[in-house]
Amino acid sequence: MVERRLDLDAVQAFVHIADLGSFTRAAEACETTQSAVSLKLKRLEDRLDCRLIERTPRYVQLSSKGEAFLQHARELLAVHDKATATLTTSRQRLAIGISDHVAGPELPALIARMKDQDPQLLIEIRIGSSGDLLQCFDRRELDAVIVRFHAGRNDGEVLTHETLGWYAAPGWQRREGEPLPLATLAEPCGVRVMAGQLLDEAGVPWTEAFVGGGVTAVAAAVTAGLGVSALARRMLPLGAVDVGTRLGLPELPRLPIVLHSRIRDGRAHKAMAALAAAFRGIARN
Repeated sequence: MVERRLDLDAVQAFVHIADLGSFTRAAEACETTQSAVSLKLKRLEDRLDCRLIERTPRYVQLSSKGEAFLQHARELLAVHDKATATLTTSRQRLAIGISDHVAGPELPALIARMKDQDPQLLIEIRIGSSGDLLQCFDRRELDAVIVRFHAGRNDGEVLTHETLGWYAAPGWQRREGEPLPLATLAEPCGVRVMAGQLLDEAGVPWTEAFVGGGVTAVAAAVTAGLGVSALARRMLPLGAVDVGTRLGLPELPRLPIVLHSRIRDGRAHKAMAALAAAFRGIARN
């Protein structure tokens, strides 16, 4: 019988490819090159004598053998992490701030992915406005923040760009002669300021119809038909539609989403790399 010892780094690379749906993003999570990830996968497939990933020009997909192996791969990595954790005398704390306009419905899955990367990490997540979180980062209350781009800062890494739109409930109609009702986050939300400035420059009269303490509350207001909100597509409440063209509203820009981090090495750095790679994926979808 041929002995099949598996390279754990190759197994981890395979799991990243499966989770992120991309060799490029898997390389980012592994902090290596795409060619290195491809080589690791090839060695793993050679060791198992089967194809795990079906490659196409537009996407990657698990083969039937890959689907069957994925759960075993996760269990193998979990056992390895548990074994190494017994030798760890202390847990490392990682405090991350994520802008409310950035967090999105995928946040639980992203946190779970970080925990999978290092089960011994003590992860603290703080949600807030980009401005407030950057101040906390500067005061060293947070190890890293993922926020909308702020003018005057060049100390971050752009993860992706995200397009905003003007969204309202299906069937919502603006009342003729009345200012455009907006559902916004409370100050100091940068998206709120930008939306107001663009409407002013376009000569569109507007008024705040709802001010929420979080994107979830704003999305609920949109669903209830209280007005229009500037939101990213992945933040949309169910059924919301883009009304920008119909109402002649100014085009909203693609906004950079930026990672500011002072984590440079160690276990926390690997977890942040996995989070950043995963976030690039969901923000582009």
